[in-house]
Amino acid sequence: MSLSSSLLLVLPEEILSLGALALLLVAAWAGDGKTRLISWLSVALLAAAGVALSCASGVGFDGLYYADAFSRFAKVLIYGAAAVSIVIAPRFFEQGSALRAEYPLLILLSAVGMGMMVSAGDLLTLYVGLELQSLAAYVLASFMRRDTRSAEAGLKYFVLGALASGILLYGISLLYGFTGTTLFGGIAAAARDGISTGELFGLVFVFAGLAFKISAVPFHMWTPDVYEGAPTPVTAFFASAPKVAAMGLLVRVAIEALGPASASWQQIVIFAALASTILGGVAAIGQTNIKRLLAYSSINNVGFALFGLVAGTPDGVAATMSYMAVYVVMTLGSFLCVLQMRGADGVQVETIASLSGLSRTRPALAAAFAIFMFSLAGIPPLFGFWPKFLVFDAVVGVGLWPLAAIGIATSVIGAFYYLKIIKTMYFDEPAPAFAPAGSVLESSLIALSAVAVSPLGYLGIQSLGMASLAAAKALF
Repeated sequence: MSLSSSLLLVLPEEILSLGALALLLVAAWAGDGKTRLISWLSVALLAAAGVALSCASGVGFDGLYYADAFSRFAKVLIYGAAAVSIVIAPRFFEQGSALRAEYPLLILLSAVGMGMMVSAGDLLTLYVGLELQSLAAYVLASFMRRDTRSAEAGLKYFVLGALASGILLYGISLLYGFTGTTLFGGIAAAARDGISTGELFGLVFVFAGLAFKISAVPFHMWTPDVYEGAPTPVTAFFASAPKVAAMGLLVRVAIEALGPASASWQQIVIFAALASTILGGVAAIGQTNIKRLLAYSSINNVGFALFGLVAGTPDGVAATMSYMAVYVVMTLGSFLCVLQMRGADGVQVETIASLSGLSRTRPALAAAFAIFMFSLAGIPPLFGFWPKFLVFDAVVGVGLWPLAAIGIATSVIGAFYYLKIIKTMYFDEPAPAFAPAGSVLESSLIALSAVAVSPLGYLGIQSLGMASLAAAKALF
């Protein structure tokens, strides 16, 4: 493929990169006074990048970059979650810390890295994209510089992220040393002849590094502290877009690069899936902070999404991607509700106890929160049940029904703490009332998310199923 054709394939990343640089100059000259304008222009750039996804498809730069149905599916979710994370930030930062123009720009640059991650066809492209996403994320976590929790979150994320990057890079070097190539296709060709001990060690290190990025057990330790300490819009971003990018990257590496070695990595994924669902369910029970609880919820849900990858089939991968699509909506909706948790003085409140009696003081917010909690628990008839059914069905389809049985049992454990929140809102004595909503945009996004994961979401099953299956088949 010619250079011009390859450049056309990376048009979404070009739009975001050049746009971010241009807006950075605007921010430098105009200052923080133009932050809202820069935020909306950033959303426009994400929309333009989404439109550019349909311009071309193929393999570019001699196999380094894939523009296929799988990457398009993941990027639509990434850009959508990034846009929501940008538009919900201004109101949050009104209290105590003015929103700076760098916030939307960091998310744009992070989106460039995430786009490279899901389109990577080479281990080095993978690493460059992942590091670009991570470097922006470290700054976002500590964005509120004068807030001790935010600074601590950024430091913990940076130190542990650097460790995970080192582990990943060591695994990449092992795979390169024993296969002689960093291209996914070349690694797959080498694995067809049997996997050596050196390649097996490389595989383990690569999967360990990627497990950190999706916060799968046992590499989850950073998640609760970072989610609690980071500003809430940043936490909403971390829980959605980077999770999709990292899961997409893990799926592409497992299927395209290491597909012939599936018997080797399947055991790793099974352990990570089971450990994540169990720990995510049990550890959340004693939490008193809503953001920490949602952090364990994200660990729990990542475990369920990995069940589809365990199957290693097109249907299993499609189930994983469908799960991530519904998960993004449920998670963003939950964090939008958390943003509404403000005391009468307008200060953000994060304790679960503050939700007591919410159904009597803010019935619409309580109803939306209940929908998201029931949906995250996978309780029918809400739409969150459907992706769990898909991943369990994929596992049963390859004969791993004991794994599905354990997964169903752990989902019951996880349902306990979701139901505890609903019990607090509807049956406990009212706590001091929250401040009025105050934002039509936030209320509208909450309503749209709640409708999407309500039983009305089943109307989109056919479209979601076709898109996710097309994305999965692009890898096989």
